[in-house]
Amino acid sequence: MTETRYSISPEGEKFQLPSRDDYAAEFERLSKLVDENRAKGREIVSVVGLGFVGAVMAAVVADSTRPDGTPGKFVIGMQRPSTRSYWKTPLMNRGVSPVTAEDPEVAPMIRRCVLDRKTLVATYTEEALSLVDTVVVDVQCDYLKERLGNCREGAADMAALEESLAVIAQHIRPDALVLIETTVPPGTTEQVAYPIMKKIFEKRGITTDPLLAHSYERVMPGRNYVASIRDFWRVCSGIGPEARERVVAFLSSVLNVKDFPLTVLDRPIESETAKIVENSYRATILAFLDEWSVFSERNGVDLKKVIDAVRVRPTHSNMIFPGPGIGGYCLPKDGGLGVWAYRHILGFDDDIFRITPAAVDINDTRALRVPQMVRDALRNMNRPIASADILVLGASYREDVGDSRYSGSELIVRKLTEMGADVKVHDPYLEHWWEFESQDSYPKPGYSWSRFFHRQGPLSNLRMEPALDAAMKGADAIILAVRHGEYLALDPDRVFEAVGRPFAIIDCFCILDDAKIRRYLELGCEVKGLGRGHVKRIKESLKS
Repeated sequence: MTETRYSISPEGEKFQLPSRDDYAAEFERLSKLVDENRAKGREIVSVVGLGFVGAVMAAVVADSTRPDGTPGKFVIGMQRPSTRSYWKTPLMNRGVSPVTAEDPEVAPMIRRCVLDRKTLVATYTEEALSLVDTVVVDVQCDYLKERLGNCREGAADMAALEESLAVIAQHIRPDALVLIETTVPPGTTEQVAYPIMKKIFEKRGITTDPLLAHSYERVMPGRNYVASIRDFWRVCSGIGPEARERVVAFLSSVLNVKDFPLTVLDRPIESETAKIVENSYRATILAFLDEWSVFSERNGVDLKKVIDAVRVRPTHSNMIFPGPGIGGYCLPKDGGLGVWAYRHILGFDDDIFRITPAAVDINDTRALRVPQMVRDALRNMNRPIASADILVLGASYREDVGDSRYSGSELIVRKLTEMGADVKVHDPYLEHWWEFESQDSYPKPGYSWSRFFHRQGPLSNLRMEPALDAAMKGADAIILAVRHGEYLALDPDRVFEAVGRPFAIIDCFCILDDAKIRRYLELGCEVKGLGRGHVKRIKESLKS
């Protein structure tokens, strides 16, 4: 007897996975919808992968219109029917977004496309690929590190992407365009995707080449989530003239290319490299500033004031404070994809990379300085860090966003726990922190960051604190880890009243101005901060 399997949504709703008997009816349902939409002259598009990017990309395509204002696309979102992610399919078919976003445009757009315009559906059956004109691939390609702070020992996790490309090749029509949006190691489209699909085409008796293209997205979580996909510059390319022309035509029909023109490159490896260089550049600047953060802490310098002074110069206006970690899905890993591709896809044995892997390694580990600051601050107050009650304010990787992927706060919590502290976390944008609640299986079994630390088992029970003032009560130390608006507005006297006694406060992100630092010191608190070497000077001025 076959065991009934379920997929459980983040809200706890259970969805039974489809049985083999369900597939025929599902394909018949989709075939009828496709016939209806073809009769209206609409292009049929499949977006494979309904994750953070794919779900919203599917909605953006489904929401696009022709010059006469009528819908020009019918979109089938595809998600594998696994216990981990199948729940996204029935939710989307209700018109409910499978991703949580601060952008107020996301949920209404998905609801509108599914329920009103009827230009978007979700499915689990791979057979749907046989019905489409264009396939957009948004399947995750992670970079798995074997040691924290050494990206050279990591490797690109290509298995899911390669499997998806093979499935696509087994089902699509020969003239369907396959557009890879996933950030991939340079060379993937031409030297990994093309051979996989070409060999399967040959087995199917198809003599033409697969039409393959690459175009990376520049998704920015937050209130401009949709605009970062639809109303932003794109880079694209294709293997050969036909694929290049097709991808330009497709993107031009769904994105705002009038105000944000496409950049069309000659080969996909150039488009792939552009994404890696773009993100590695940003990561390198942040890693560079981290060493100056340490310099500032040790030499009485306020790095925030230094950066503000430098940014007056227009050529340096994009300089930003590094904070406790780099965070997000792209910047922590993309440099590693390039380093790995040079050897394992492109076949070179020499080692040309110096700066890129160093930046990845610095960014991976700089959050570990924060627990050291907590330890030292508590030591100054004659309190041990072991068994101390620590409150971390902010779990997401950037301000006013509910995205915890690779956040510096995760490393802070893990290291503090290893040191014996009791940690609580508050974040106004997150109800769950899956990196802890599902650390045995997230991002995949055996690859949680828990493997780099000791005493991590109890963190599976970590839950977000719902009320800020209640979470503060009795804290030995408070860590300002993210520049959320709510934390920027915190008044020292209110915080002191909530805690109920002097405590240590650690500013990871230049949240405290000099007046607030002074007030915390006046209240008997201990203050430390990344790049805030001038705190000692303020403390000494109070004594005098």
